[in-house]
Amino acid sequence: MSKILLEIEGLRKQYGTLEVLKGVDCTMREGEVISIIGSSGSGKTTMLRCINMLEDFQGGHIRLAGEEIGYDHVGGVRKRKSEKEIARQRAMTGMAFQQFNLFPHMTALQNIMLGLVKVKKMNRDEARAVAEKWLDRVGLASRGDHYPGQLSGGQQQRVAIARAIAMAPQLMLFDEVTSALDPELVGEVLQVIKGLASDGMSMLLVTHEMRFAYEVSTRVIFMNQGVICEEGDPKEMFVRPKTERLAEFLKTSSFN
Repeated sequence: MSKILLEIEGLRKQYGTLEVLKGVDCTMREGEVISIIGSSGSGKTTMLRCINMLEDFQGGHIRLAGEEIGYDHVGGVRKRKSEKEIARQRAMTGMAFQQFNLFPHMTALQNIMLGLVKVKKMNRDEARAVAEKWLDRVGLASRGDHYPGQLSGGQQQRVAIARAIAMAPQLMLFDEVTSALDPELVGEVLQVIKGLASDGMSMLLVTHEMRFAYEVSTRVIFMNQGVICEEGDPKEMFVRPKTERLAEFLKTSSFN
């Protein structure tokens, strides 16, 4: 059995008095593809953002590859790690967002090379070779010299995914990466993610594409009101949900 990659224990997150995550527990092994589904406001995206410390959290533990993420616990006191240490840990994950966040004044190739040169300290030739490899992998080998404004939304999202993966993260996080796309462009992005899943990449996906979650996931997590309400094999969960809440959710979703 593969090693445990991610452990989340008693994760709590508040915005003022609003408790968004109410003690989430989750374990993920290397090579797993886990889709997180649930209604808007159930805490899915917040959980992802806590994993790579885009959000602070108020309680619990997150461990990635055995490392305690974000905080040290010394003598019962919880202390945020230094910004330098958090930046290092953040690089252990790659994240693709709803918005593509590409630099408009840089070509597709330059967007991918930037982190490799600045963060990974690669020389430009080495960075270019890695960037070209991943552009080819997402089907955009001929678009390297195009600027974001010259690319479709689906192509921009594929460049953003290539940029994140080029950094060789241990875990990829996808946050509703198709939600800003026109329906006819969704398939090309999902096809790229399917290919990465076939390669054995460890992935956590927040998605509202139920059919995709059913087909690609090794496991599905259903979140409701800040807790994990149900989790398991997608073939079981989607066909025979154990909770009434999941059954209701699937009725109103795009899965049929």
